[in-house]
Amino acid sequence: MASRGTTETSKLKQNLEEQLDRLMQQLQDLEECREELDADEYEETKKETLEQLSEINDSLKKIMSGDMTLVDELSGMQLAIQAAISQAFKTPEVIRMFAKKQPRQLRTRLAEMDRDLMVGKLGRDLYTQQKVEILTALRKLGEKLTPDDEMFLSANAGAALSQFERVSSDLG
Repeated sequence: MASRGTTETSKLKQNLEEQLDRLMQQLQDLEECREELDADEYEETKKETLEQLSEINDSLKKIMSGDMTLVDELSGMQLAIQAAISQAFKTPEVIRMFAKKQPRQLRTRLAEMDRDLMVGKLGRDLYTQQKVEILTALRKLGEKLTPDDEMFLSANAGAALSQFERVSSDLG
């Protein structure tokens, strides 16, 4: 990771070029085999191929506009790995959502936990541990926390999460 993305960016470019070549060849093959396919099969395959090309185009636009960089994606994964290693997060589901940068899913999980606590389906200790993990993940993803959530976090954050906060700040 010392390259800070240079090697990874080169590999990403190579993969995108290969994917583009593959899709263009697929379109060419499709046109050449048009007589052998029924109309529905031809249209469906062409539509899927064009959708894949559109997805590549969208990715390229994001990368070129600076909305998405490989280094940012890798840094997020590195933070998630660090959280798992430091045992700051004990819930694999939270680690996964954090690594994939899914704040909406984290908030949904938090709402489900609130409900489960109220109906007695989730114990207070497990609720507190998981809520701290989710709030920490949300904060690291740049999400705004409510004052109540900030108070809950400061009252319940443990040493492992404090260590994770320090390490992740050093990585940033």
